[in-house]
Amino acid sequence: MPRVILATRNQHKVNELRQILSAAIPGFQPDWLGSAQDFDTVEPVEDGVDFAENSLIKARQVVKDTGLPAIADDSGICVEIMGGAPGIFSARWSGAHGDDVGNRNLLLHQLADVPERNRGAYFMCAACLVMPDGREFVEIGKMTGHLSFAAAGDSGFGYDPIFIPTGYSVTNAELSPEEKNAISHRAKAFNALAKTLQAELL
Repeated sequence: MPRVILATRNQHKVNELRQILSAAIPGFQPDWLGSAQDFDTVEPVEDGVDFAENSLIKARQVVKDTGLPAIADDSGICVEIMGGAPGIFSARWSGAHGDDVGNRNLLLHQLADVPERNRGAYFMCAACLVMPDGREFVEIGKMTGHLSFAAAGDSGFGYDPIFIPTGYSVTNAELSPEEKNAISHRAKAFNALAKTLQAELL
């Protein structure tokens, strides 16, 4: 029986978060983390104005539908020369939600003539825990870097194949899961949330 539900139907996120929490919380068991795809939950409209609001919208819906504690994250890539876009619209940048290849290709096309020195970008993640009694906790993580000119790598998901983190010469998708989880925005946010998760759920 899961102790907390991750408000996502994205199995990549489930697997990644199980790895992150197993490393961050002593004694954490992967099967303690369920996901929205295991329950008959409603997919809410993510109409928040920032990552934190959207993460809370998702977690609140799962708590309402299951009666269990829920965690959620809302993440995206922010390109400096584009004023922080795609931002909260990252998952549906090309029009269809979850079209990773379409989203990457559109962003690369939009930046085709932008030189490397102006391709600065960062990932943002807002991670939250919502308890059935109404208490809510939010943490923020950030990963800086720049965008490549072409996709590379088979690991990761989303914009990972076109994002080169600061201090590296390869994309997120060319890093091992362990290497990525040591520096990623999602890992930073959930590591910050880990102490609260440990106190509330273990």
